[in-house]
Amino acid sequence: MRLHVSGLPRYAKNQMVSFMGGIGRIINYHPDSNSWRYAVEMELGPEPDFGRIGYETTILLNESEINAVLS
Repeated sequence: MRLHVSGLPRYAKNQMVSFMGGIGRIINYHPDSNSWRYAVEMELGPEPDFGRIGYETTILLNESEINAVLS
């Protein structure tokens, strides 16, 4: 099976982006069905009273699901 992706990824690693539901930092990306799929680590919210346990949330987004780059 060959995967054909036209063009370079629109977003780069460590870039801050916004998407429906929040903002986050791109930690990785790979080609996916004529586009790119990004692993985005969501920004931390306020620390809860009981402290943080475990890893923070990382979500997978298609390039079309990312709205804008934040500076």
